[in-house]
Amino acid sequence: MRIGELAARAGTTTRALRYYESRGLLPARRGGNGYRTYDEEDLRALRQIRTLQDFGFDLEETRPFVECLRAGHPEGDSCPASVAVYRSKVAELDALIGELTAVRETVGAQLSRAERAMDALAAEDREPRCELTDEE
Repeated sequence: MRIGELAARAGTTTRALRYYESRGLLPARRGGNGYRTYDEEDLRALRQIRTLQDFGFDLEETRPFVECLRAGHPEGDSCPASVAVYRSKVAELDALIGELTAVRETVGAQLSRAERAMDALAAEDREPRCELTDEE
């Protein structure tokens, strides 16, 4: 199939395919007429790339999965290098979750402090004064 058909079947653009080709993820085969040609294996590899990117993997992280498919494995994640990338991604996500949890706890504590301060003002029958208003 030609580049436009592959792009349409994979739900991407010809520009993206040329980029993947330049990065060595798709082969640069040419037909007798000079047009790029692709087959079903290329479509499988491209779908693997797109799926992983949808999950937040960067393009280089998809390489072991594509290489696994190209080696004849039925799935791109049935090779040790692919599993290593999964492990690395899970560790990265765990770290991000930890960071976000810490930020959430800090913001939650600030919110609690602010609500207590507003409640204290209300108990004194005072209106909270906001420094950032248009009335100044």
